[in-house]
Amino acid sequence: MLHLSSQPTRKARLYYDHSCGLCRREIAHLRPRLEPHATLVDISDPDFDPPPGYTLQAMMERIHFHDGERMRVGFAATLGYWRLAGLRLTTAILGLPGIFHIADFAYNRWAAWRMR
Repeated sequence: MLHLSSQPTRKARLYYDHSCGLCRREIAHLRPRLEPHATLVDISDPDFDPPPGYTLQAMMERIHFHDGERMRVGFAATLGYWRLAGLRLTTAILGLPGIFHIADFAYNRWAAWRMR
């Protein structure tokens, strides 16, 4: 099972692509729940500088969420910031073995399609 700490030691950072319509709508919906706990970083901003060890291309290909302790990528990142936004039942169900793997597979297919 995916374990997500509910008490990050540093303020979380969600790196998202504001130029993606679906991403923009999701973040707009979750913004009031996320901003008290996380800094929202638009990676499509021309002034964006990726954190050390990451490239803009990699960050565009999959969503990244630093939970205050470590970077999560892809569907694991999504579960991390959904949990931070208070969607605990959703993340508990989607974090179950089997369900997580199917959802992760679907996320990766969508992410690959989005980049085409």
